[in-house]
Amino acid sequence: MSEKHLNFQIDYSKLKIIEEYNTKNQRYPVVLSVPHSGTFFPKEFLDNVAVSEQELRSNEDPFVNELVSEASDLGIPMISLNIGRAFIDVNRDSVEIDPAMFYNHPQTEITPNNKRCRVGLGLFHRITSERKNIYDGLLDYNEAQARIKNVYNVYHKSLQKMIDRTVKKFGFCLVLDCHSMPSKICNIMQDNRQIEFCLGTLFEQSCPTEVIEFMTHFLEQKYNVSIDCPYSGAYISFNYCQPRKNVYTLQIEINRSIYEDESVYKKSPNFQYVSIDICNAITGLANFLLDFKK
Repeated sequence: MSEKHLNFQIDYSKLKIIEEYNTKNQRYPVVLSVPHSGTFFPKEFLDNVAVSEQELRSNEDPFVNELVSEASDLGIPMISLNIGRAFIDVNRDSVEIDPAMFYNHPQTEITPNNKRCRVGLGLFHRITSERKNIYDGLLDYNEAQARIKNVYNVYHKSLQKMIDRTVKKFGFCLVLDCHSMPSKICNIMQDNRQIEFCLGTLFEQSCPTEVIEFMTHFLEQKYNVSIDCPYSGAYISFNYCQPRKNVYTLQIEINRSIYEDESVYKKSPNFQYVSIDICNAITGLANFLLDFKK
């Protein structure tokens, strides 16, 4: 990366940061979080990156918000980020920042020695999924702080409000954090069958065993399901899992190859079938939770 300084500012007043769905007629103690399906990038950002918009999109979870939308329409509130993940990753802790990306990072500010930062996928992505450098210069740390204030904080404040309302109404809440995963990392099972769904449970710490078993058995009727491999859960799963406050989390990862043509970011003919299956699994779990906590 060159020593060139990339100085730009974004007018956030013109941007719609998040979408909220079905928040008024909630029927179930479940909240859907979709942090990585955003496709919009501010023009000022696009004018200062070294890769194409198509290459930036390789970091996102395509169409996951659409995959689960019918389940939300049945009475489950959902939040989805509109902004592309390569701009800021709301499934990271706000301190997961690589100081080397900035020309004016405060020397007195302590940042964690985080693995995701080292590989370029911290709060601010340094590389695309194909390991291309997103920037050809150094960023302004003040501009990065503006991203946190105007995007990251907006998402998490809204998600927290949904959780609080759910706990108040039902006495507990399960956050389903919805993602997709590239097919190239899914073929890791010993029997050479690709993982089609991965349930991230923080190694069975994020929610009751009965919840994990229900979702696993439901999906295994049609799909190959893995628990905590290759993903056990990230910031949202960890941060919002608070059993003492009756809040639980479960991360859902969907193999992109079963619903999308990964080479061109277009839905495959199987998209609607997969959407029906995952929505049936979510609503089935939601109904199970109503009885489970009685």
